[in-house]
Amino acid sequence: MNAQEISPRRRPPPLDVAVVGGGMVGAAAALALARAGFSTALLEAHAPKPWSADDEVDLRVVGLAPSSIALLDELGVWTSIRDARASPYAHMHVWDAGSGAAIDFDAASAGRERLGYIVENSLVQWTLWQALAVVGGSSSASGARNTGTSMCGVRRLCPAEVRGFEAREDRIQLELADGGTLAARLLVAADGSASPLRQLAGIATRGRDYAQRAVVAHVRTERPHAGTAWQRFLDTGPLALLPLADGRSSLVWSLPEAEAQRVLALDDAAFLDALGVASDFRLGRIIASTPRAAFPLRLQLADRYQAERFVLLGDAAHAVHPLAGQGVNLGLRDVVELRDTLLAAHGAGRDIGAAHVLRRYARRRRSADTLDALGFDALARIYAWQSPVLVAARGLGVRLLDRLDPLKLRLAEHASGR
Repeated sequence: MNAQEISPRRRPPPLDVAVVGGGMVGAAAALALARAGFSTALLEAHAPKPWSADDEVDLRVVGLAPSSIALLDELGVWTSIRDARASPYAHMHVWDAGSGAAIDFDAASAGRERLGYIVENSLVQWTLWQALAVVGGSSSASGARNTGTSMCGVRRLCPAEVRGFEAREDRIQLELADGGTLAARLLVAADGSASPLRQLAGIATRGRDYAQRAVVAHVRTERPHAGTAWQRFLDTGPLALLPLADGRSSLVWSLPEAEAQRVLALDDAAFLDALGVASDFRLGRIIASTPRAAFPLRLQLADRYQAERFVLLGDAAHAVHPLAGQGVNLGLRDVVELRDTLLAAHGAGRDIGAAHVLRRYARRRRSADTLDALGFDALARIYAWQSPVLVAARGLGVRLLDRLDPLKLRLAEHASGR
């Protein structure tokens, strides 16, 4: 036998990136990395439910900032999302129930046509999922065994569940629930705030439980929303009425646990009356509402965003209070930073999964996400003040801020991702 015949069988080359989690942030990451030229796999336990314009509007909505819209446009999906069912808003009015002080943000003052769009989570996720099928292919988890390719694109593995992983010299090896394996140079965990992969990586989190729930519904009001996002701060938590494309408003009402349960248990007439009072009848009487739902609120930040050939993305890295509507926007900014970091490393001939490469992404995004998350938390604490002296001081500060146009503009630019 010659040397070639007795040499051990060569391992297939790993994929560039394996993304676990097919929500909005994970799907955007897989698509962005594939469009940037990286061979990518997206692993998801459950395919999203197909979105249809004939269905009721999803109760979970997101306020997409200009930075998020720019990314989705780059990925070729924004026009489809916008034309399907998205509501632009050019104004935001925020007022304090305790002091009566108010602040207004206007897109024209920032030199823009709009501040953002209110869009259903399920519409964004489904549109991204469909786009992934165009740039790649679909497979069951069992088809992942010994996968390796130099072609750029996305392999959607669904259903697929990662049971474990091991970092090696040039790759990270994933063990799948069906017994299959998958190798990649980098593993990206975008599997949500409970993130099993984060736990497997031994990354702890810190934060606090707000002991609150966000009650959500879609409501029809006596007066039109006028393309404005309305937010009132009560001593029990913020209440937001966000404009929907069909003329209704999406309610996000943060309440202490017991009060949230009470509101959920109200009959329809009592709920409409209670919401009218809580919203100060700013849009007139509340005429009708969909069934209500609620989800718990928590501040959570990962102690680190990086392990060996492993990074966290989106809610797996950070979960924030919904009062500023920035959770998904922060996650999509993570996507842009990761893509740009990997592109820079690849252009310099570096291993995209090397520790020094991933440290750059982790350092930048953890710093930015932490500042934003703690800022939202501080705002929630300030608006929880009930002492008359502190409420008066808060009102004075809000009125002063509303008169300082340069500072208001800076806040608006930060929220937009600039």
